[in-house]
Amino acid sequence: MPEHDIAQAAALIDGADALLVCAGAGMGVDSGLPDFRGDAGFWQAYPALGSARIPFHEIANPASFCTDPALGWGFYGHRLDLYRNTVPHAGFRLLLEMARAKPGGAFVFTSNVDGQFARAGFAEDRIVECHGSIHHLQCTRPCSDAIWPAGAFRPEVDAIACRLLNDPPRCPHCGALARPNILMFNDSGWVESRTDAQFARLHSWRAGIGKLVVIELGAGVDIPSVRRMSERQRAPLVRINPRAPQLDSCAGVGLALGALDALGRIEQAMSKPR
Repeated sequence: MPEHDIAQAAALIDGADALLVCAGAGMGVDSGLPDFRGDAGFWQAYPALGSARIPFHEIANPASFCTDPALGWGFYGHRLDLYRNTVPHAGFRLLLEMARAKPGGAFVFTSNVDGQFARAGFAEDRIVECHGSIHHLQCTRPCSDAIWPAGAFRPEVDAIACRLLNDPPRCPHCGALARPNILMFNDSGWVESRTDAQFARLHSWRAGIGKLVVIELGAGVDIPSVRRMSERQRAPLVRINPRAPQLDSCAGVGLALGALDALGRIEQAMSKPR
């Protein structure tokens, strides 16, 4: 990685009034989280689903809770436990420190449902989770727009079989099976009111920011929600992605690095007098 690219990224961040942090699945890799890249990677993480040849888009689907609730909640219950037990890597702290030096601070836009930014110390009212959160539940029907925290649910999962062993959570309003408040594939029942409120707070914050810089981390090209958000800002972009760092239509710099490595190098460059 040319040092001038790192220096350019550091200079852009140094000169910003505020940061929009846009993060995809690659942000969690340095914390030990899988990014489900392709069926092979997904099935390596969930061998029972591999044996049954169930791809990610079929299990991450509201239909799975209708056809086999123990399997659907086996998958999501395992993920819920995984995310609860994962410690955010040091790159989150570096982003927090960069944000604290800015008059406008930072706002986070992420497609990740893992809750890692809030766990790392980012204010919950400065986060948009565009695909929802595994730490919140909703009714599978849904009988209402109710969304509630998943904290009371403690899944017991047979990880080998990918099946829930204890009772699944239920809707407190109608008693139907509950599900994560996550936007899944072929999902017409997702309750989006929580995410809508997050977007409203982002738009209000963005309207008051002058010199913005976007830091994008680990955002994929197959489901480009995060990359599109980055590029719509009409602001300089620092794109950090080991596989797809290219900038297509905006000014900035692309770094073919992982999130933690890139943030560490940028932080060192920012600390040097220029």
